[in-house]
Amino acid sequence: MIGSRLGVALRDSRVAVVAITGGKVAQSFVFEAQENPAAVLKAELESRKVKVRGARVGIARQWATVKTIELPPAVGGNLAQMVAFELERHLPFSAEDASFDFTPLTAPKGHPLRVLVVASERRTVERALRLIEEAGLRTLALNVGSHDLPALVSGLSRRERTAWLHAAGEDVDLLCLDGRDLVLSRSLSGIDDEALAAEVGKSLALLRWEHCHACWVSGSGSARLQSSPALAALLHCPVSLPPWSPPVRRAMTAIEESGENNAGLLTLALASALAPRRPTTSLLPEAQRPRPIHWSWLATAASLAATALLGIGVIFAQGIQDRRYLASVTQATRALNPEVKAVEALSVEVERKRRLLATLRTMEASGIRPLPILKEITELLPAVAWLTSLTVDSKGMELTGQ
Repeated sequence: MIGSRLGVALRDSRVAVVAITGGKVAQSFVFEAQENPAAVLKAELESRKVKVRGARVGIARQWATVKTIELPPAVGGNLAQMVAFELERHLPFSAEDASFDFTPLTAPKGHPLRVLVVASERRTVERALRLIEEAGLRTLALNVGSHDLPALVSGLSRRERTAWLHAAGEDVDLLCLDGRDLVLSRSLSGIDDEALAAEVGKSLALLRWEHCHACWVSGSGSARLQSSPALAALLHCPVSLPPWSPPVRRAMTAIEESGENNAGLLTLALASALAPRRPTTSLLPEAQRPRPIHWSWLATAASLAATALLGIGVIFAQGIQDRRYLASVTQATRALNPEVKAVEALSVEVERKRRLLATLRTMEASGIRPLPILKEITELLPAVAWLTSLTVDSKGMELTGQ
């Protein structure tokens, strides 16, 4: 499932925008780039309730220079420096004023190393970045719009060679794909079908391709190009629509409803929205490009994850062990419960008898003993005395007699 994405395609004085939400086209529109296109873009997004943080931008093919450069086989780690050094001879403007990127191409063993270089004037790149920034967004990717088109198809074979013609208005972008790898792109404008077929033939000859396995046509006027006899006669292969992936096929239905004139430009905006996070070539400034993930970072992250899992496992194991010990202690306590109650009952009985004994002892200590008193009185009184009554208490005694 594809999350919320925003693709912006810039071409001449028009700006095309496609918003993807949940794998479906939520909004798509085209507007003329007036004096303040950023304000128009921001207002359109707010009125359509499109909430995204960043946008992927595709510029027109004619705004960029795309060249295949051959380098010596042994360039080692100085490949970027070699490309920058060779770039001066292939650009119509100064290399110091260029934003560029490159990707190595597959070459047979022993042949010179070939790289595909994409370059554009820095002011063109800055104008695109300023448009997105002033609209309150962040530029997530910046590439030639037609170079993102392969992200819309599925089932590309590594051994198939494909010529892709994409029309946006009067301009036609030609892509030559070796499998999924882009090896050549051109911008053709203002020519008829026969001249277009001739330019395709020149491009194939430049690549030393004897034939193509397929020719795809898309964008504005794709039906006309699909039925062009000149293309079919030149390429000797079927001319058809690209094999859109299922989500893209549903998205193309919504785009085609916008009209024939806007379909080609909106398709480029859709390709920019669905392009990979790290395209093979990027015109973003070096500081804004997403950093590649090094294998050492992955190893460190895996080690940290393993350590965290082990720590969590130890904590859970200790908790389980503590619960089991607590359960065994509870069970032993319950087994001793009857004996504990018997001891408690005996202790209560002993305490009760101890209190009773203490009471008896207290009474005995504080009581009056009559027999010893009578014995002592009998010994003290003479035999002629008669004792008629005797009263004894704790305070004294009273004798009555003759």
